[in-house]
Parts: sequence; C-alpha cells; structure tokens
Amino acid sequence: MNLRTDSRLRDLLELISAYGLILAVIWTPMPVQRILYWLAVVWILGITILRRDKLGVLGLAPSNVLRSFWIVAAAIASAIAAIAVARLIGTLHPLIRFGHLPLRMRVTGYIIWSFLQEFILQAYMLLRLMRLLPKRWMAITVAALLFATAHIPNPVLIGLTLVWGFIACALFLRYRNLYALGLAHGILGLCVAITVPDAQLHHMRVGLGYLRYHPRHAFHQRSSAPHIVSTQAWVIDDAAIRLSERQARP
Repeated sequence: MNLRTDSRLRDLLELISAYGLILAVIWTPMPVQRILYWLAVVWILGITILRRDKLGVLGLAPSNVLRSFWIVAAAIASAIAAIAVARLIGTLHPLIRFGHLPLRMRVTGYIIWSFLQEFILQAYMLLRLMRLLPKRWMAITVAALLFATAHIPNPVLIGLTLVWGFIACALFLRYRNLYALGLAHGILGLCVAITVPDAQLHHMRVGLGYLRYHPRHAFHQRSSAPHIVSTQAWVIDDAAIRLSERQARP
C-alpha cells in the first residue's frame, strides 16, 4: 500500500469505528450504555488529538468570527418565527421537566451538547468524508445522512437533522466556525423542544429511548435520562443530578 491508500484506510476505519460506537450508545440499554458513551467520547477526542489537525481546520479557531455571526442571528430569527407559529396553532409549551435540574442548567447542558454534536459531525465525520469521497457535495450528503440516521426512529428529528446536516456542513466548510454552528444548533433544538408536541417528539429521544418512552415517566423518572442521547446531554444531566444530591438539591 502507498501512503495515500494507508491514509484513506485509516480515515475509513476511524469513521466506521466512531459511528459504530455512537449507534451502540443509542441502541444499548443502561448500564452498558454509560460505559459505551464514555468510550465513544474518549475514542473520538483521542483520535482527533492524535491527528494533530490545526484548530482552524477543526473549526475551533475561526479567522473571522463576525463574518459568520449571521448564522446565529438567522437561528434566532427562525426560532422566533417558529414560536410565533406554534403559539398561533396552539402547540407552544414550556420545556418538559427533566430530573431535578433547574432550567438554566438544562439549557446550558443542551448548548454544550449541541456544540459536541457539531464537533462530531463536522470536525470528525465531515473532514474524513472529504478525504474519502471525490466531491464535496458527496461528503456533505453522506455526513447529513449519517447524522439523520443517528436520530432513528424519531420521525421529527430525522427530518430536521437531515436538513440541518446539509446546511451545517456547507456552512462549516465555508466559515470553519464550530462555535456559531453549535450555538445555532442549540437555539434551534430548544425551539423544537417547545414548539413540537411531545406526543410526536417523545421528549426529543432517539434510538431505544424513543421506543421505550412513556409520557407518564417524563417528569419524575430519572432512569429515563440515558436515552435522550440526541438532544439532551444526559451524561451532563446525570452528573449534575448526582452532585446536587450530595450538596442538597438547589
């Protein structure tokens, strides 16, 4: 094998292994799921560090932040419009209570999780697909499909993440700003959480959690947390809950 072939094989193996771990997290019950979650996190971050890509390439050091600020502004405008429509048709509702965390911590945790999702989608998957596939549009298409597939069987999130995957990947390649994309992702995700009826959204769960969802447990059963893997940072939430229990819940 020549160096180019070796590099492509490495990209392919890194892509398959990481995505396989992600699917395993989504479709595996507790307590194995928590182990697989942290294994996936360590694996993805470890490989990224070993690659020694420049921060600018990864979208972590954008050259012109103001140039891509419109992405966040557009997300805010879209969210306002969606909220107005939801209020008009009667589907607007507050964030569903999750565990014992205060609203501020839940929102912060979700914004962080949105950024991590964008890191995985863009800095990890898309960059490897760019090296594996001959055309940019092919890489964007496959990345968006993988992102949407990770949200099966939630029909609402499958459609929304497919559209967002296309848009976010194209914007990443143009601006290389993960911070703007992560914040926009968070704003839009929270907007979906309060504008789409939970009967269709299933508390924004995917995988096994979507199939096992019981509305009557949404407000008081902490064991449901591990399966909100797409739109809730359940590990962050779980850690915060445990901490608050030791420190007398706020």
